[in-house]
Amino acid sequence: MSNNLLIERTGARATVTLNRPDVRNAFDDALIGALTEAFTALGADEAVRVIVLAANGKAFCAGADLTWMRRMADYTHAENLADATALATMLRTIHECPKPVIARVQGDVFAGGMGLVAACDIAASVDTARFCLSEVKLGLIPATIAPYVIAAMGARAAQRFFLTAEVFSAQTAAQIGFVHELSTADELDARITHFTNALLSASPAALTAAKHLLREVGGRPISDALVADTAERIADIRASAEGREGVQSFLNKQKPSWL
Repeated sequence: MSNNLLIERTGARATVTLNRPDVRNAFDDALIGALTEAFTALGADEAVRVIVLAANGKAFCAGADLTWMRRMADYTHAENLADATALATMLRTIHECPKPVIARVQGDVFAGGMGLVAACDIAASVDTARFCLSEVKLGLIPATIAPYVIAAMGARAAQRFFLTAEVFSAQTAAQIGFVHELSTADELDARITHFTNALLSASPAALTAAKHLLREVGGRPISDALVADTAERIADIRASAEGREGVQSFLNKQKPSWL
């Protein structure tokens, strides 16, 4: 793994850290590939139960690296499409990772960095961070990150911030639901530990199933097919090994194996 992306394991928790502080953790094609590889591997690792996405330096992520953007300026349409597809694949890999992912936002989040935060399941931010979807000021649009950002902040807020490219505060980010919780810089790690411990207390299989539930049920109209689908899901997990163990442990006032 490149020095631009660090991976640390502490028990069942893995921390993936963006390590390009000199360019505000902006990503290029190499970092995008490294992130895709890291989340694919950690998602498949049975020893890992929670992943934290963090960053070193003052900014969490400033979006696209300027050197990379200069190279892209001369790309053909086919080259641009391949480049954008790699970014879209990386975001989807994080979003669909079978393990819960927590964004540890210690600084500013701009442009493509917004997609990284939105692709995570939980986002905790320092109260001094700034956020911005700046693409239209460059003649661009936040296309590949749009599905995740719109889902995270809601369509109405996205209408404003996609079009105005305003910089907004951490307080606003929390109000619109883009981040779940704010803290001071000194308290941020304690909040990350709080979320990590909550996730580690849950059944690993249930967490994966809950992530599938969120992706596949959210936004669908309530119909006979949806009702049947949700009934099938709960029946399946009740009959699963961890489902049976969890219920029996609760009834018998015992700890399940994942604790």
